Amino acid sequence: MKRLRLLFLTPAAGVVGVLFVAPLGVVLLYSFLSRGVYGGVELPFTPENFLRLVDPLYLRILGRSFLMAGAATVGCLVLGFPLALFISRAGAGKSLYLHLVMLPFWTCFLVRTYAWMFLLRDTGLVNSVLLTLGVIPEPLPMLYSAGAVWVGLVYSFLPFAVLPLYATIEKIDRNLLEAAADLGARPWQTLLGVVVPLAAPGIRAGAVLVFIPCLGA
Repeated sequence: MKRLRLLFLTPAAGVVGVLFVAPLGVVLLYSFLSRGVYGGVELPFTPENFLRLVDPLYLRILGRSFLMAGAATVGCLVLGFPLALFISRAGAGKSLYLHLVMLPFWTCFLVRTYAWMFLLRDTGLVNSVLLTLGVIPEPLPMLYSAGAVWVGLVYSFLPFAVLPLYATIEKIDRNLLEAAADLGARPWQTLLGVVVPLAAPGIRAGAVLVFIPCLGA
């Protein structure tokens, strides 16, 4: 059986090795080369590229990236948890709601990003509506800001938090919730004392699935 498993894993391991490990090896090799005169890389090997990581400029960029990814992850979990809880209790409508959650994946990530740009720019839908209603005297500078980046990340990666949360919450035994209610627990106490701890695996999975691509984005 062990040999059979290895046999079936061989094609996948080969694909990962050729398309993932080998390119990373090339990138690692390039990272030790010197910068060329015309923008390429050339010999000799040097650690200068890695020493530049401690430059304050790159440290600020790295810190900002981690901060934004963390904030987007928290936002996705906070918004995704009640949505996953609602879907798990939706009965016959579960399939429809799950399809709606996955619907954004049917559209290119770049197209969805441009859609948010059209919504948030000075002449976009949000500012146009607010100006028409007389709420603001002039367009709000919403685009090209940390808030706009956060909104775009949360919108794009929210399904990555909802799906693992739903899969975990769906498996929670309803008898535990009834037992908590019988013992006098209020709904919010049941949520915090029973549902959230039992949904911890889904929370951890959702956090990882959101944080890593957010950091890359």
